Amino acid sequence: QVQLVESGGGSVQAGGSLRLSCAASTYTYSLNCMAWFRQAPGKEREGVAVIYTGGRSTYYTDSVKGRFSISLDNAKNTVYLQMNSLKPEDTASYYCAAPMPPSLCPSIRWYRAEAYDVWGQGTQVTVSS
Repeated sequence: QVQLVESGGGSVQAGGSLRLSCAASTYTYSLNCMAWFRQAPGKEREGVAVIYTGGRSTYYTDSVKGRFSISLDNAKNTVYLQMNSLKPEDTASYYCAAPMPPSLCPSIRWYRAEAYDVWGQGTQVTVSS
């Protein structure tokens, strides 16, 4: 059973930065893709970014393009989400996720939560104005 553990959340002021980490209990290169999602109170879970572990292709939701960056360190089996220029509307619980089996990694519509089967416990990000 693959496990994902997020860390790095916290409280920052608008304009600040945070780096989230997601440590996997298996080799990340074997997962084909890993994604970050977020969920604010009363809102649906939203796909933030995805990285395809083979070619390192990355995709982002429009609201974070140019501010967030997803990366992968296979040596540490860890995926990162670097978040810069944070805004109050980025406040949410952030989750990393992976499909299982990895062959089901979505090639389109990566932002659909239903495409992912393994989830971390989440880490809270709070941005104050």
